[in-house]
Amino acid sequence: MKKIIPLLLLLSLMVGCKSTASKNVATKETAQEGVNQDDMNFYFKATGNEPFWGIKIGNENIVFTSLIPGKEKIVFPAVEAIKAMDANVKMYRVNTESASATITIQQLDCQDSMSGAISPYSVKVEIKNNSELEFKKLNGCGKYITDYRLYDIWVLEELNGYKVFATDFQKEFPRIEINSAENRFSGYGGCNGISGQIFYEKDLLRFTKVISTLMACAPGNKEGEFTKALQSTTTYSIENNRLTLSNPSGKLLVFKKVD
Repeated sequence: MKKIIPLLLLLSLMVGCKSTASKNVATKETAQEGVNQDDMNFYFKATGNEPFWGIKIGNENIVFTSLIPGKEKIVFPAVEAIKAMDANVKMYRVNTESASATITIQQLDCQDSMSGAISPYSVKVEIKNNSELEFKKLNGCGKYITDYRLYDIWVLEELNGYKVFATDFQKEFPRIEINSAENRFSGYGGCNGISGQIFYEKDLLRFTKVISTLMACAPGNKEGEFTKALQSTTTYSIENNRLTLSNPSGKLLVFKKVD
């Protein structure tokens, strides 16, 4: 009996560890699976009511669907947005041989007229078949679909163009864990724990509302440089398991995927 009890405890610990690991993997997979496979081809989507309609904008196509007779599904070729100079407003003017549309996206809180859900963008669509004289005007709400590839744990390799070393920081290399499904991040800055939100649009990535713990850092610790570079980020690229964060001045941070 004395030999059996330790064995049972060991098995219990092994099962517990396995369950925890499985749960972490499942959490990540669930978040990534939360992005509809079809949505991976698009970076913005919007919907509206009365009549029901939806639109998805991608790098190759802009797809409009609705319950409007004659406009059940129209696929437009993708175009570059026309951007307002003094506000976060983008306009897409698209057409095919049979239809035309103007899509206007404004960063403005928008409440769904049926569910009451709040979205960060207000969307207006004017659409017509080319055989029609007048445009159908529609209003709805939308949001950007954050790049699912950002969802991971990233450990710092380069800071402001230079390779980093363990001696640059207090205990270990800075790292960030990005939850693209919830547009937030957390991690370690090289001395303190950090967390915040991410703001994502097509070709734009910002790390905002960054907060950290208040532990005193050793002289020479580069956490301040790291967090400043993180908050200066405006664009990104992902290649060969590396996440590169940049702004118009150049490359700021390079991370390696570790999870």
